[in-house]
Amino acid sequence: MTGSDGSEKKAVPTAAQKRWLQRGLDQAGGKLPLFDDEGRQISVRTIRSCVAAGWAEPWFSNPIKPDWLVCRLTAAGAKAAGSPKTA
Repeated sequence: MTGSDGSEKKAVPTAAQKRWLQRGLDQAGGKLPLFDDEGRQISVRTIRSCVAAGWAEPWFSNPIKPDWLVCRLTAAGAKAAGSPKTA
């Protein structure tokens, strides 16, 4: 991301994005959840914005629910989530 003065700016995740990304830190392959701890579906907007920022990447298609976007954490996502190591 480039600022108005031409300098590079690093994107910072919102609180909701960071919570979602952190949930992938302890999962095999960095799998990110489709639902929060209370069983509510994660906002598609949160998921898509994290993919656009490079913090998450689509992992595979769900044949039963093709509209669900199953993602996994990227190395940049692990760093944005506060992990000292990469995914």
